[in-house]
Amino acid sequence: MRHPLHSICPYFAMFPEGFVAEQLYAYTRPDDVVLDPFCGRGTTVLESLLNNRQGLGTDINPVAACIAGAKANVPALKSVLARIDKLAEEFDKQTFRQQPQTEFFEQCFQRDTYSEVAFLREALVWRRRSTDRFIAAVMLGILHGESHRSGMYLSNRMPRTISTKPEYSVRWWRERGLQPPRRETFEVLRQATRFRFSQPPPERRGSVVLSDARRCGQVLKKHTGNVALIVTSPPYIDTTDYAEDQWLRLWFLGGEPRPMLRLHKDDRHTLAKNYWSFLEEVWRGCAPLLRDTARIVVRIGGTKFGKPELLQGLHEGLVRGMAARTVRALNQGTSSQITKRQTNSFRPGTSPDRLEHDFTFSVA
Repeated sequence: MRHPLHSICPYFAMFPEGFVAEQLYAYTRPDDVVLDPFCGRGTTVLESLLNNRQGLGTDINPVAACIAGAKANVPALKSVLARIDKLAEEFDKQTFRQQPQTEFFEQCFQRDTYSEVAFLREALVWRRRSTDRFIAAVMLGILHGESHRSGMYLSNRMPRTISTKPEYSVRWWRERGLQPPRRETFEVLRQATRFRFSQPPPERRGSVVLSDARRCGQVLKKHTGNVALIVTSPPYIDTTDYAEDQWLRLWFLGGEPRPMLRLHKDDRHTLAKNYWSFLEEVWRGCAPLLRDTARIVVRIGGTKFGKPELLQGLHEGLVRGMAARTVRALNQGTSSQITKRQTNSFRPGTSPDRLEHDFTFSVA
């Protein structure tokens, strides 16, 4: 049965936990250390912890670091609910309630709901406190979604995995006469939190750091020489920009109230040479963490490369990034089709089906 923490916040381009479990059973034993330098929503980290492994991750995206960090260090349910109650009390004592400042926010959230969301945005210290980080992660999961189908989403109708652009959203809502629903934010937050604890959280604690993947070896230095397995999925070339796709969640975590493209120069590579150079630097950053014999499993795709080019690019980059280590491809890759994309519920026909490929390498 799927652990409810895995779905705490739907996230674009996520691989299933079953894929991670297969790699854990094939290449690790209990207590081994598993790393994902592009940890995203934390599937590798959480599945490792649930299977009695040590889970580590980094991600440069604050949304990813918040979600994965919440899964890596789950506080007690009692503490989370007590914190939500305290926040609700503080909100009720306020004499000034924030109101939407732009047309998008007026159309996205009902005014009372917006005031509650804006309060939580300022009150949660998610970078430093594990309880606040967990609450923030739950909020990211309920912040927007298909509110015509579920009362657990706070916004006007939107996709669950991405934030559509403000101008497009407003136009789309107006054409259909859609109004934002009134949601009791604190009560929805309590319900969503209780559901995430409907199964016991992992007993182990992992580590997730908000960081560029190339600095993996520095920010996770205490694990030098201990990582048995990397399971990761790097950004696909010229496919998506998290700062665009996750802009509303980034706003909730303290970002700007509009999409901010290319927050970092490596957010979306369009040139093959730069893309492979970037990944080579990531492997070089991970290299000090690997034990004497380790495995690296990479899920990768994109429209610019076929499977042979992807295998060649990964292998050559790993050889250069791992310096004196011996890198060997253990297979020619297995392929699967991406058939369901959340954007199609809001923008039908935005993209054809695509393939992604899984490659496994040994490092000795």
